[in-house]
Amino acid sequence: MGWRLTESVEEFLAAAGDFLASRPVENTVLVTVCDTLRVRGATAFGDGFPLFGWWQSGGGHVEGAFLHTPPHGLLMTAIPPRAVEPLVASWPRSRSLLGVNADERTATLFASSWRRRTAASAQVHRREHLYRLGRLAPPSPAPAGRSRVAETADRELLAAWMAAFWAETGDVAGNAAGRVDDRLEYGGLSLWDVDGVPVAMAGGTRPLGGTIRVGPVYTPARFRRRGYAAAVTAAVSRAALDAGVATILLFTDLANPASNGIYRRLGFVAVEDRVALRFAPSATLG
Repeated sequence: MGWRLTESVEEFLAAAGDFLASRPVENTVLVTVCDTLRVRGATAFGDGFPLFGWWQSGGGHVEGAFLHTPPHGLLMTAIPPRAVEPLVASWPRSRSLLGVNADERTATLFASSWRRRTAASAQVHRREHLYRLGRLAPPSPAPAGRSRVAETADRELLAAWMAAFWAETGDVAGNAAGRVDDRLEYGGLSLWDVDGVPVAMAGGTRPLGGTIRVGPVYTPARFRRRGYAAAVTAAVSRAALDAGVATILLFTDLANPASNGIYRRLGFVAVEDRVALRFAPSATLG
C-alpha cells in the first residue's frame, strides 16, 4: 500500500490508466491533460516538468491518482482519506504547490494536511460544477450569425481571447499561443461570426473514449448578453454529436448563475461539484 510517483506520463497511464477510465466523466480533466502531455510534450502547460502519482491498496489496486503541471495546482481524483497524509509526506521537498483541485472532501483533507506541514492556509479560488449533456436544445430563436471552425488565420485573435479568458477567471496564465496551436491542429476551437466578425469562442478537447469537454467559452465584454456564447456552445456540441461523440461535458463557475442557467437550458445536467483551493502563500516542504 502506498503512493507511487513518476515524471513519466506513459508510466502513469500504464499504472493508473484503467483506474481513470473507470470513471471517465469524473476524471475528465486528468484524462485530457495526460493526452495533451502525450501529444504536445512535458512542457505543454508550463516550463516545470509534470509529476504524477497513484495510490495502490495492499492488493495492488489503484484507488486514487493525481497530476501536477507547474505552475498550476495539484489535480486529484477522489482518494481514500488514509492516503492524504502519506501523499503530503512523500511530496518532493523542493516542489512548490499553488493549490489543489478536487472534490470538496479530498481538497479539504489535502489542504488541512498541507497546512500542518507548511503553515500555508487555503482559500477558495473557485467552486465548479461539472455538467454532462443530456438532450441538446439549441437556443431558439438563435442569435444572428453562424458558427465556424477556427483556422490558422484566427490564431492571433484566439490567443488574445484565451489570455483574456484566463485573466477573467483568475487562472494561471499559460502559453496562449501554444494552447491555440494545439487546438487548431484538430479543429478544437470554433467561433461565432456576425457579418464576418468573430464575437464568441468555444473550444473542445480531443475526443477520448467517445467523450469531449467543451471549453473555454469566451465572449468579449462588448458582445455579451446577446446569446452568442450559448449559440457557439450548442454548435460545438452539435458538431461533436454528429461526429459520433457520446458524452459531452463542461465545467461552470458556481458563482456565475447566468452561465449555469444558460447551460442547463442547452440540455446540460449536473454531475458533481469540485473546488479549487489556493494556498497562501504557495509553499514547499523544504
